[in-house]
Amino acid sequence: MSIETISLSGRKVQVSNKEMTFLERLYLVAIVKGLLITLKHLFSRKVTIQYPEQVRTMSPVYRGQHMLKRDEQGRENCTACGLCALSCPAEAITMKAAERKANEKHLYREEKYAEIYEINMLRCIFCGLCEEACPKDAIYLTTSKVLVPSSYEREDFIFGKDKLVMPLEMAMKNAQLNNAN
Repeated sequence: MSIETISLSGRKVQVSNKEMTFLERLYLVAIVKGLLITLKHLFSRKVTIQYPEQVRTMSPVYRGQHMLKRDEQGRENCTACGLCALSCPAEAITMKAAERKANEKHLYREEKYAEIYEINMLRCIFCGLCEEACPKDAIYLTTSKVLVPSSYEREDFIFGKDKLVMPLEMAMKNAQLNNAN
């Protein structure tokens, strides 16, 4: 068995270098085939939607804006373990852990909390690995259609806890819905 006959994929094809005929050199057949494809697409159904009037249905696996959850008492779930930052392939998440003080028991669940939690939305690829890695279920990607508002400044795309933490009213509403179930 020679090296020329070995193929790892099993799809090795011998390429021939035959002379092209006169019609093949004119490329008329290829041009007619291309025009037929163009005509076929000309009469097919259009996929464009008129956005404000028509809204496209979102995929069931759609991942939108990040949000840091709170528990039923309004305390942050995040314990600054750093697993979300480690699992992020784009390295978009940075955090700094701090110890909870005695007068902050109503704000944080555990003794350790994320003093600084930032997501660089310019780097984020919305893959959802941070959501899967979190053991406390503290971060999740919402189904909101609003992703990142446009801006001219790079600093506006670094979301801190002020933009990421779930509003207190929403946390209380979620707790009421969970208790009702």
